[in-house]
Amino acid sequence: DLDECAASPCKDHQYCLNTDGSFSCKACDASCVGCTGEGSEKCNTCASGYVKEDEKCTDIDECNLPEKVCTKENQDCVNTSGSYKCVCSEGFEDKDGTCVQT
Repeated sequence: DLDECAASPCKDHQYCLNTDGSFSCKACDASCVGCTGEGSEKCNTCASGYVKEDEKCTDIDECNLPEKVCTKENQDCVNTSGSYKCVCSEGFEDKDGTCVQT
C-alpha cells in the first residue's frame, strides 16, 4: 500500500486517512483550525471560541467570564458551541434591539 497521505492531499480543515490502496479526507473537529486526526485532541490550533485544556480544544463559556458579554438591560447570556448569544430574559421580548416587558 502506498501512503497517499504523505503528500498531504487534503484541504486545511481536513485530515487524511490512509486506506488499503487509497485514502480519504475527513473533516476536522469543529473546535480545530487544522488537525492531524479525529477529535478535539488532534487540533493544530483551537478555533475561535475554544481554548486548549488538558490537550483538547474545549468550548469557552463566555457567559461565565468575569466581564459580562450581554450588557443590555433584561438580557441573558446563552453559551453555544464556540460562541454565545444574548437573549431577552423571561417575560421580555426583543423590540428593535431592546428587551421590553411582554
